[in-house]
Amino acid sequence: MFGEVTLDLFHRDGRIADRWLGFYPREFALIWRLAERPGVRMTRRQLLAEVWRIHIEPETNSVAVHVARVRAKLEPFGFARMIATHPDGGYFLNLPPCKGGFTVVPEPPD
Repeated sequence: MFGEVTLDLFHRDGRIADRWLGFYPREFALIWRLAERPGVRMTRRQLLAEVWRIHIEPETNSVAVHVARVRAKLEPFGFARMIATHPDGGYFLNLPPCKGGFTVVPEPPD
């Protein structure tokens, strides 16, 4: 059985149960962007534009490296496959079947 994954916008980190995942800012931005549209493929170009704010396609594997880092942080909890590679390229959030699902915690009001 899968546990619950929470993305906390205030802390800019993710947690599973009571354990923080320790996302770096770009890692958090990446998984947050994918979580905005679960199941929808985001191309490398889209992720570079929306997460990195780069509107040209440089010769870089930065997206793949960051996806690998996020997967590595999810791996100990059995969630590494939550970020799936699309057959046509790009990535999407593949939510596992679970009771709790995926939770997004917004910023607290001022």
